[in-house]
Amino acid sequence: MDQLTVGILHPGSMGAAVAACAAINATEALWCETGRSTASAERAARFGLTPVTTLSELLGRSDIVISLCPPAAAEDLARDVAGHRFAGVFVEANAINPERVQRIAALLEPDATVVDGGVVGSPPVGGKAPSLYLSGLASATERIEALFAGTAVRTTVLGTEVGKASALKLSYASFQKSSRVLVALALGMAREHGVDQELIEIASRRTDSYLSEPQYVAKAAARAWRWSSELEEAADALATAGLPPEMLRAAASTLARWNDAKDDELTLTDALDRLARS
Repeated sequence: MDQLTVGILHPGSMGAAVAACAAINATEALWCETGRSTASAERAARFGLTPVTTLSELLGRSDIVISLCPPAAAEDLARDVAGHRFAGVFVEANAINPERVQRIAALLEPDATVVDGGVVGSPPVGGKAPSLYLSGLASATERIEALFAGTAVRTTVLGTEVGKASALKLSYASFQKSSRVLVALALGMAREHGVDQELIEIASRRTDSYLSEPQYVAKAAARAWRWSSELEEAADALATAGLPPEMLRAAASTLARWNDAKDDELTLTDALDRLARS
């Protein structure tokens, strides 16, 4: 990976940590500081990322660009990149549905080579090792595999069809995230009737149930601002597949009640209180 430079769009908690892993095998990892928050700057510095002042500079210096941003912004960001005629490998790693990934590929090609990516797991810090699923042109996915070789990001190639990695990511998210919503609702109902501790005791007898992990509800609340949009993307993918999307749309709507808890440190009681009074 000699002389290879990576650009990250944008360095959130996942993006910054993934970029830091990429920097192990690359010359450097760049990020664009214009318009970003102080928290983003501090996070990028903590992970050793190199700041640049413009998107144009980042794209001009990068061989590979990784897009990890809120799902709603993915296409606008890709459109900005396309406007600069970026000619490297563009990894579309956002939690968006396969149709949107294919639209992004159409925007960027033939100048860039688009690799579909789906990250499953927590950011690669503190011993955690997320999986990055990839699909796209074999020569491009091979470069991404080499980029993360020997790092905490584990790569798996699903084939050459752009959209497969995103489909897998959303399929998993549709179960994992909506299940956490059901836990919160079950606990909320039980608490209203004064039987929440009894519910937790019942669930503790089944360690394979998310209901046996009530403390995770507070973490779900803090991440709801991201998760709700992911479930909307998953609902769109279900509708495209001819499957009923209503359950995931309802779960997304429930998560949206926690939007003001963005990245807060909450207790279980705090999370249930906010859910009930919204």
